[in-house]
Amino acid sequence: MRSRVWGCTAAVVLGGLLAAGCGAGAKGTADVSAGKAVSGDYPVSVTDCAGARTTFSAAPKKIVTSNASSLELLLRLGAGGKVIGTGFPPGKGTLSGTLDAQAQRVKVLSQSVIPKEKLLGSGADLYIDTFASMGGMGNGMGDTPTAEEYKAAGISHIYLKSTACAAQSKSAVTDLSAVEADITSLGAVTGTSTKAKELVAEMKTKVAAVQKAVGATAESARPTYFFFDYDSGTKQPTVVCNRQLANAVITLAGARNVFADCDADYKQVGWEDVIAENPDWIQLAVRNRGSDAANEKAFDEAEKWLTSNPATKGLKAVEEGHFLRIGSERTTIAGVQNADTVEEIAKTLYPGKVG
Repeated sequence: MRSRVWGCTAAVVLGGLLAAGCGAGAKGTADVSAGKAVSGDYPVSVTDCAGARTTFSAAPKKIVTSNASSLELLLRLGAGGKVIGTGFPPGKGTLSGTLDAQAQRVKVLSQSVIPKEKLLGSGADLYIDTFASMGGMGNGMGDTPTAEEYKAAGISHIYLKSTACAAQSKSAVTDLSAVEADITSLGAVTGTSTKAKELVAEMKTKVAAVQKAVGATAESARPTYFFFDYDSGTKQPTVVCNRQLANAVITLAGARNVFADCDADYKQVGWEDVIAENPDWIQLAVRNRGSDAANEKAFDEAEKWLTSNPATKGLKAVEEGHFLRIGSERTTIAGVQNADTVEEIAKTLYPGKVG
């Protein structure tokens, strides 16, 4: 799912999000593009990929999320009570602790992309898309709403910037600052900035601990790492390049993304390219199937494909069984779990060094 940036008459990519329309920041408006806002500080001005500002005069009251990732962020921020519906719902048990129970109470508007008419008639005043191109996935749902239709329905349409603007990044993504900005901006928009600040601080602490443990490892001594996006198709692999969030997660964990020299978010390559890199470790990156059992089955299938395919069974990582079973979303989509993934990868690659 590739990202794209819309014009001001369509959706505007904010500092951490996208919103319908372009609005100039009012005098005295809190500008959170640099992560500076406090709970209840309205109006709030946030900026897009090009620096244009959009202003929110109050917190939204009824929110619809496109999928489990944006829903989880709202739950963690304490704004879950405002969510009236979601697409791509999280399977029971896929979120931790009380988050799971809260998520299961959210009305499911679609098991995939929310149909246009259902979204416009949902009664929401805010729709959060995780991907800028999510609406273009099709699935027989018809056209996605236009900016004018969102406005007529009273819905602000926003996206996570760390994904939406990834392909337009001018340099490699090697840290989680864009994710932290997303969380900060979403907290400001929903009036939960205090909690957003706590979540970002927790992420920073976790990543800092990993960096302290493995940061001094020479680049040449760091293991090479291949993110195997099993669900994107095995005939021609789609790899994560240096503009994708996964590159930052891999790098922070003390590994070397074997396709870090690719200046894009994603790219299709040939298996001969993967073979030439001969990675030390392979992440079996499957997308959430809705339950732990279904996810494990998918991990098994991805591993079996690599071990039985003539083109890949001779890879160093395959022969040595160097596989990591870590879901795709928590590696490629903005969320608190990005820091958890950094820690999990580092613990596997540097046993005994990371607590």
